[in-house]
Amino acid sequence: MKFSKIATFVGLLCFAASAFAQDGTIYPLETPSEPNAILLNTGGVDDQPASETWFRQWGDPMARNITTATLTPFLPEPGTANGAAVIVAPGGGFRWLSMGNEGWEVAEALAKQGIAAFVLKYRLHPTPESLDDFSDWMNRPRPTTPATSSDAAPRPAPMDLTNQLEDAEAAYAMILDRAIEWGVDTDRIGMIGFSAGAGLTMHSTLNSKTMKLAFIGPIYGGMGPVEVPKGAPPMFNVIASDDFLFRGQFGVIDSWFKAGIPVEFHLYQNGGHGFGLGNPNRTSNRWFDAFIHWLDVNQFLTAKAE
Repeated sequence: MKFSKIATFVGLLCFAASAFAQDGTIYPLETPSEPNAILLNTGGVDDQPASETWFRQWGDPMARNITTATLTPFLPEPGTANGAAVIVAPGGGFRWLSMGNEGWEVAEALAKQGIAAFVLKYRLHPTPESLDDFSDWMNRPRPTTPATSSDAAPRPAPMDLTNQLEDAEAAYAMILDRAIEWGVDTDRIGMIGFSAGAGLTMHSTLNSKTMKLAFIGPIYGGMGPVEVPKGAPPMFNVIASDDFLFRGQFGVIDSWFKAGIPVEFHLYQNGGHGFGLGNPNRTSNRWFDAFIHWLDVNQFLTAKAE
């Protein structure tokens, strides 16, 4: 199976149609077909009166009010697979998912490197049914968080990620179950995520009893310290210094280092938040190349000798 060219085509259409709309305004978007999406059968979302809808912002297709989790494979071309696999978790504050910028595009880039990639469209917390109400909610005034260099900076109360963890575990289980079909080495399944997707990647690492991830890549996620479980996987971590989530914190890096687990950290001069594979003229644009090099050096792209 080749990676999802149809999803790519839909995404490119969205990007082309929105080239004039790069001002951050939210526009309605017809729901794409996603023909290769596989149901994870993890249930619905309680107290969710609205159905899944899509919108466009900054030229990117995004989904909200997701009540049915899916997994979309993006597999390497025949003869190019190296056996590694990555679950890709887009971000969006657990209220929407940036499916193009932090999902399909990343998965396609991984597949071109011989890595089987799987975009996880996980369930979300409810947002207003009306797009206008959602836009108003998105643009509401928010309290500013003072900059601080302390890892003890105040953090908001944790969000319930029960549904999201179940979705991630179901995705991992499906990849295990279909590993032969998809050409996956079950000892080399990793997970990367962006923003909230980075949070889900970390939450899965810290809390799942069923996922045995070989490596993780939180990309512009939370930087606070964590309690690292025994046997946690090596971590590749990326954030830009002008990202509002950074705030001069290195807690999660320090936690991994003190636990004696391999960690690579890239703090880029600029890039802001939500840059995906990259934005024009930002130093953060080389992170993906560094990630592939890291995977290669750590032999995640090579089958282990029997």
